[in-house]
Amino acid sequence: MTELSLHQRRRRPTEEELAGIPWLAQVSAADRERAVYELRISDAAPGDVVCRIGGPATYWFGVVDGLLKMSTDTAQGHTITYSGLTRGGWFGEGTVLKREPYRYNIQALRNSLVAGLPVDTFHWLVDHSIGFNRFLMNQFNERLAQFIGTIEADRTPSPEARVARNLASMVNPVLFPGVGEVLRITQQELAYLVGLSRQRVNEALQELSAEGVLRIEYGGLRILDLPTLRRRSLGETHPLKR
Repeated sequence: MTELSLHQRRRRPTEEELAGIPWLAQVSAADRERAVYELRISDAAPGDVVCRIGGPATYWFGVVDGLLKMSTDTAQGHTITYSGLTRGGWFGEGTVLKREPYRYNIQALRNSLVAGLPVDTFHWLVDHSIGFNRFLMNQFNERLAQFIGTIEADRTPSPEARVARNLASMVNPVLFPGVGEVLRITQQELAYLVGLSRQRVNEALQELSAEGVLRIEYGGLRILDLPTLRRRSLGETHPLKR
């Protein structure tokens, strides 16, 4: 029996799942009704590919729950991971706006709920909804700041900075409003995203924990000091170590 694809497994969202889509609260009742009618949810298993390089942009995607990774492959066969995508995060709006093929792969690292809004409905909201456009502008602005921070962080490629940078991006309250203070992620999943061994990731987390930046809890990480985590992501040394 042939296994159904992620697209074939799509279904209508439940009310609980709709509550995890942040931009729905920023559009009018009429626009929300149309968007909800068009929205679909897929249950992605670990390894499922949501978007593939070169594929057409047919949906604008978001993470209702779970963890995805954004990556690309080099000509030499190496994988470069750009970011983890966590609860409440929507991505690829630039690609959808321009109706371009995807320039990256999006893959599930664990069982995840992925929402999709058809491209034509996305463009209809752009043309009709001020609230939706405001949400998109905030997304673009935050991504630009994140991109600039990534360039700065690349100059200080210490393992601690790499771990801090990935954590700071995944608990960004604008891009991932569903995460809150506790990031549900295992050290092995973080190692996949950062490109380090699990042991090295654990050492970096222990150092950040000793500095009071975060606390390691069962099944995740509690962020205690987001401003300091962001500074550490840029390679700044903790004041006590200067």
